[in-house]
Amino acid sequence: MGWVWLAVIGAGVFALLAVLKVDRLLWTMVASALMLGAAGYALQGQPGLVGHPVTTGLAATPDDGAMLELRDQMLERYTGAAAYLVAADAMTRIGDRRAAVQVLLGGIRIAPKSVVLWTGLANALSAHDANQVSPPALFAFQQATRLAPKHPAPPFFLGLAYVRAGEFAKAQPYWAKALALTPSDISYRGEIAVRLALLDRLLAAQDTKTPRQ
Repeated sequence: MGWVWLAVIGAGVFALLAVLKVDRLLWTMVASALMLGAAGYALQGQPGLVGHPVTTGLAATPDDGAMLELRDQMLERYTGAAAYLVAADAMTRIGDRRAAVQVLLGGIRIAPKSVVLWTGLANALSAHDANQVSPPALFAFQQATRLAPKHPAPPFFLGLAYVRAGEFAKAQPYWAKALALTPSDISYRGEIAVRLALLDRLLAAQDTKTPRQ
């Protein structure tokens, strides 16, 4: 079928040249181009291969709307640095976690002392590394903490990363620290308190199920 379609295309091209009354001297150039294409098909074409749908290799990631809203409250969405978070979120939604990391690294090159960007980068690295607190992700969390030791966001999101990795016991002290750092009149304090209470309950339930030696 490949050769048939090549012949059909060739005939159609020369018919079009005739209809348009193109100078015959140019027909030789067109014929040469078609012959070059035919030679390339003869050398590399594989018409016997089974067809299959083409995919990008990217898996879309659903939004965690409640967590994004909490993050925006804690890290002040409407700042220049937060614009990088929005771009990284867009990359994450289409499954390109590598691009999300690169976006945030670009922001950090411009604003290397931004707790917003370092926390966002830590989250992106954790997601990129199969929801594990990898050494790069841990470094980014630690850098965010060094920049803003009294801000609840770095310990909270480090705890969240441990929760997503299934390491609940490691998460608990970070969420407890985040709650302790959150002023009583801050709107999102209740969100942190509820999550910490649920985590404590889970750990207590796990403890009762563990057989004593």
